[in-house]
Amino acid sequence: MKGLVFTELLEMADAAIGEDAVDEVLDGLVLSTGGAYSAVGSYPCSELFEIVAALSVRTGLPGELLQRQFGHWMFGRFVTGYPAFFAGKQTALEMLDAIESEVHLEVRKLYPGAELPRFETIVHTDGEMVLDYRSPRPLMAFCRGLVEACVAHFGEPMEITETRERKDGLYGACFLLRRAG
Repeated sequence: MKGLVFTELLEMADAAIGEDAVDEVLDGLVLSTGGAYSAVGSYPCSELFEIVAALSVRTGLPGELLQRQFGHWMFGRFVTGYPAFFAGKQTALEMLDAIESEVHLEVRKLYPGAELPRFETIVHTDGEMVLDYRSPRPLMAFCRGLVEACVAHFGEPMEITETRERKDGLYGACFLLRRAG
């Protein structure tokens, strides 16, 4: 997993509980990296889950909630760090529909070898979308946070329902987004 994910998780944790608390969390873990990450490096995904679990214990927040909050955090970072991804997109559904065909295409250029999840748009009408997420990593709650943050960014009230399943050895979530009102 690309180090950018680790560095951003630790920045979010620093902002929430402080640098000293994050250092204590990392010091309590046995990580191959010792808790030092570079945005351009690659690291075992298992370490991300160890950090989330330890942060969950430290904060008292469920790991799923922390993943969702992290999805919101990362979306904000994408908005400020990669504005070109959002150019010409008028709605959340347009943005979400472009993940695989535009965003991941560019991410692969920036980070060759990045192991990205797959996002497939199954249905996309004016007010509804079914977005399928598949990955070897169980980051469904993180993905949910990204989707929620996208909807909030575009200011569109939407109902989001999620169905999870594991298929062909991959973790998955199917998100139904329906414009509210």
